Amino acid sequence: MSSGNSMLRRLTFLLRPSWVILAVVVAGFAYLCFSVLAPWQLGKNTSTSERNTRIADSVHADPVDVSSMFGGSDKNTEWRRVTANGSYVPDSTVLVRLRHLDSAPAFSVLTAFTLDDGRTVLVDRGLVAAVNGSRPPVIATPPTGPQHLEARVRASEGIVDTKPPLTEDGYRQVYSIDTQQDSTVLNLPLTPIPTDGRGGYLQLDENQPGAFSPVPLPQLDAGPYLSYGLQWLAFGIMAPLGLGYFIYAEIRARRRERAESTTAPAASTVPATAPADTDSDAEPTTAAPVPTPSISKPPTNEARLADRYGNTRR
Repeated sequence: MSSGNSMLRRLTFLLRPSWVILAVVVAGFAYLCFSVLAPWQLGKNTSTSERNTRIADSVHADPVDVSSMFGGSDKNTEWRRVTANGSYVPDSTVLVRLRHLDSAPAFSVLTAFTLDDGRTVLVDRGLVAAVNGSRPPVIATPPTGPQHLEARVRASEGIVDTKPPLTEDGYRQVYSIDTQQDSTVLNLPLTPIPTDGRGGYLQLDENQPGAFSPVPLPQLDAGPYLSYGLQWLAFGIMAPLGLGYFIYAEIRARRRERAESTTAPAASTVPATAPADTDSDAEPTTAAPVPTPSISKPPTNEARLADRYGNTRR
């Protein structure tokens, strides 16, 4: 029992503020690694892998009529190749700002398209280069009459709340592609294509009626997300292990210093003797005292610890 009490006394330094704060920081960091940072990166790796699989599968899949996707329960429709039969809606052009074409500023051109079954969907006709880096060029109107389109299903990007739609240089302009937002801008009842997000639209393939420069497919690269996720897991494990090592090193240092303070040699003095007087006739003289060298006491354990930590150890 006494040995257990002795061990508890040796660990009381862990209750001091500096050690408590360090333990809280390490615990909080490890918690974030396992519950937030690692799942965030691993989740991005999973979603990227799923996207790449969809794109790769769609390359060799035959396109289906987009009308067959309405009313179904399948929501994993993004990147699928589809066909659409109908006609472009006149005066329904909307430009998307802040796009890039060959690393230069560009606009995406959106237009409404009415299917043969009466539904109206949103179509991304492609990219056009900006004039002088910021202004849209003259946008050619889409062809009239019945059209047969080949495209891919894309999920809406969402709405940028801080950047509302505007009209500039004679064109309605937005900052993202979102079916619901463009339905409001055009004052048309656009029908979102079922996806796992906010509803999708059509992105035209190359050489289609009314198409501009096609939006390139993303590279089928999983990216660094898996390695980043594993690194955060490793950090979450290493942080508590590092704290344990510092505690062990502190216990060893205190034990060593305690042993040195108890085994230090005691101070000793050497008496001085006067030299013998060989002259019997000489008067006896008193020998002058010889100063005894002083031996300083060994420093206490607290003094050693204070010296090592610059009087900041608690």
